[in-house]
Amino acid sequence: MHKQSEDRHFSCEVCGSSFTNKSGLQKHIRIHTGEKPYSCEVCDASFTQKSVLIAHSRTHTGEKPYSCKVCGLSFTQNSNLTTHMRIHTGEKPYPCKVCNSSFATKAALTIHIRSHTGEKPYSCEVCGLSFTIKPALKVHARCHTGEKPYSCEVCGSLFTRPSSVQTHMRIHTGEKPYPCQVCGSSFRQKSNLIIHMRTHTGEKRFPCDVCGSSFTTKSDSQIHMRSHTGERPFSCKICGSSYMSSSHLKVHFRTHSGEKPYSCVFCSSSYTRSSHLKRHMRTHTENLNAY
Repeated sequence: MHKQSEDRHFSCEVCGSSFTNKSGLQKHIRIHTGEKPYSCEVCDASFTQKSVLIAHSRTHTGEKPYSCKVCGLSFTQNSNLTTHMRIHTGEKPYPCKVCNSSFATKAALTIHIRSHTGEKPYSCEVCGLSFTIKPALKVHARCHTGEKPYSCEVCGSLFTRPSSVQTHMRIHTGEKPYPCQVCGSSFRQKSNLIIHMRTHTGEKRFPCDVCGSSFTTKSDSQIHMRSHTGERPFSCKICGSSYMSSSHLKVHFRTHSGEKPYSCVFCSSSYTRSSHLKRHMRTHTENLNAY
């Protein structure tokens, strides 16, 4: 499977890769043959090179012999330390040939390139959706399995990803780290701030193909489309009434529960909808204006 070239390099007859010594070529050939002669005695994992087995063994022993002199973090492999050091040095030796972006690792560059090529090599076996990275597919799969491995320590709510827990926690802490530079309103999520900004810019990116109406969010556009299709996917379990959106169903349900969450600050009146409270408030402001 190999031949020695005239300049003393050893070349692979399968893919053409060249090596300066015979042992390098022999290690490489295992990529093609699938041979993994070095086995872990703890978990039976096998590897093509002894050095890789030694590094793997450290996942069992906990040994991390390569330490960062800047921050003290330790690693199982010297290559991982080299990559980590780029956080401190700012070095990004892997440039994108399409745009001016650069990356600290070859893997990060490979993922970035997919934003140009449109490649999405990780596909969901259930619905066919594709993703650029494997972790994104793993998170997506939970919408089919129902798995929610991340929980809120305060209320017990479950989530598919840790970032969702962090965002949810702001409900309890009251934190709203995304302020609007125009009016000062603050939001728990950056996406909500982006949507809010459209109220200032007047941008409506989602037009209706039927009547031409435009909307600031995709969800508003989807709800609007149901006025054309007649679809009402949200049904009341008590009386069977159906609605175009979950928010409409929520308001309707208050006719059964008796809940009136919108209270007047001037009198004891309460209402099922904020719009009804606003209409009621005018009776007080009109009376105040009369004086």
